[in-house]
Amino acid sequence: MGIGFRELLIILAIALLIFGAKKLRNIGSDLGAAVRGFKKSMNEGESEESGGKLAQDERPDADFNAGKRDRDSADSSKNA
Repeated sequence: MGIGFRELLIILAIALLIFGAKKLRNIGSDLGAAVRGFKKSMNEGESEESGGKLAQDERPDADFNAGKRDRDSADSSKNA
């Protein structure tokens, strides 16, 4: 049930009548530039994401017990 060739041709003819050839060409080039920019940003986001995972793997894990030990030692010094 999609758009066939005949329907697409009718839509393009109506768009040509409404906008004119020059304006339709500008719309097409602007749309193409927008799609290229979107694809470029998606590729940059994927490369940053994969690079971020590598950088994250190199960092040491957090030592949550260190903070608890500091608080315990501070509590014991208050009690003394």
